[in-house]
Amino acid sequence: MKNPERKVTALILAGTRQGSKDPMAVAAGVSHKAIIPVDGQPMILRVTDALCRSPAIGKIVVCIEAPEAIRTLLPPDISIIPAASGPSASVSAALTHLGTPLLITTADHALLQPAWIETFLREAGNADLAVAVATRETIMRDVPNTRRTWIHLADMSFSGCNMFLFRTPAATGVAELWRTIERERKRPWKMAWLLSPRLLLRWLCGRLDSTTLCRHIQSLTGAETCLVRMPDGRAAVDVDKPADLELTEFLLRKDVRDPAFSTMK
Repeated sequence: MKNPERKVTALILAGTRQGSKDPMAVAAGVSHKAIIPVDGQPMILRVTDALCRSPAIGKIVVCIEAPEAIRTLLPPDISIIPAASGPSASVSAALTHLGTPLLITTADHALLQPAWIETFLREAGNADLAVAVATRETIMRDVPNTRRTWIHLADMSFSGCNMFLFRTPAATGVAELWRTIERERKRPWKMAWLLSPRLLLRWLCGRLDSTTLCRHIQSLTGAETCLVRMPDGRAAVDVDKPADLELTEFLLRKDVRDPAFSTMK
């Protein structure tokens, strides 16, 4: 960000989608995935610790539908707000309550590091909305034994890194678009159609690049949008399934054994 003196509020999404139970939490015998131990520590505390150690972050807020599940785990200066029916609705409500700039991440981003946060905020520049991504080449270089969901564009294939910066009020339009698309999450073609039939055709033909995608989001929402390429492939690793938990714990132990790897940027 251009004004490093202004602290950014951070929101951690830690809830479970309404009407469903997270299979990871069920398997671990806990109420929420956020409190599953990762190498002996509840994963949400790994996220709050990284945010606390980032100089750019001010207030930290956790969004969850059951505050009692985590209240005793969190430091007293971290606030809790109730989750809405889904992630996009929770983000929209948080933007109304907390304003901008607002950094959003997730409780299962257990490898999160302060250096990644600083890089992301710096590279976001003046965009209204910034989305952290890691290219396939970067991820395969740093975490060759991971399996990710890839988004293939003409100029890059990437995976998301669970960091979003809603830098200005204009970005709230993106949250509203997200809510509209999320309602069709079980119908991917409907989601794509809502974005634009022409955009869908370009993507199917392998002609949709990241610049065109960001410009189209701006045309729909009024928010200048950018994709920030993270230099460390580990930023794309979250704990969505048992294999991810095993990989995350392996990488944390590797950090301890190899300090050079833990500070890679």
